[in-house]
Amino acid sequence: MLFRMYIRSLIFIIALLVFSGCSSRQYVYSGGGSSKSSSHKSTEEIKNSKNMHRATMRPYTVLGKKYYPTKVSINDSFSGIASWYGPNFHNKLTSNGEYYNMHAMTAAHKTLPMNTMLRVTNLENGTKIVVRINDRGPFVKSRIIDLSNQAAHRIDMVKKGTAPVRIEVIGFNGVIGNSAGSTQSVVLGNYAVQIGAFRNKVGAYIYAKRYKQVEGRYSSKVVVGQKDGVALYRVYLTGFKSEAEAREYKSSDGFSGSFIVRE
Repeated sequence: MLFRMYIRSLIFIIALLVFSGCSSRQYVYSGGGSSKSSSHKSTEEIKNSKNMHRATMRPYTVLGKKYYPTKVSINDSFSGIASWYGPNFHNKLTSNGEYYNMHAMTAAHKTLPMNTMLRVTNLENGTKIVVRINDRGPFVKSRIIDLSNQAAHRIDMVKKGTAPVRIEVIGFNGVIGNSAGSTQSVVLGNYAVQIGAFRNKVGAYIYAKRYKQVEGRYSSKVVVGQKDGVALYRVYLTGFKSEAEAREYKSSDGFSGSFIVRE
């Protein structure tokens, strides 16, 4: 009898130690969230390298539609429908290489540069939040932003699922405000593809007129310069939002000798 009581006590003590050890494994979320249990071993820092920006600013295709990530400026604003995503995506990789944390103040956008800081206003109740873009989506017509579960709770739209919102650009690289250097990795400059060069002015403008509108996005213009002391009329195709978009177009444009220029 005493032996059985001893064994039961020993089993109870071992079980207590095991369970107390498991409960002490906590994952501290960044971005204003609270501590929650998780299989991840440490806090993820904001991923903000030049390589990440270069990769995430390339055009991409989802469900047969092509998207072109684009540069933006402080105070740019847009309106549309917000949705949210949560438990099913928790701890899965986002488009910029971070782990999605449904308790952090982050969001997904189809084309904004990663780590763009946004003020989001729920137009139904006037509540406002600040979120950081670290993922791509939502790929549903008319929806412009997918909020984390935490962000959606803050503007009281979880139960309804969607809400009309206004989003305003208020910073870059995870920093609010237009401080020096905060836009270097996202304001990529204006890119063009040179599709022709002429000594004859009339010939240049005739050629440019032929490509006045291309694919509904790009337009031509003539840039006057000099070469060997003689006027040279270069025809540029403009409207590219990033170097990656210009390179993709050049690779399939069919223009002999075309090349990318930065205006």
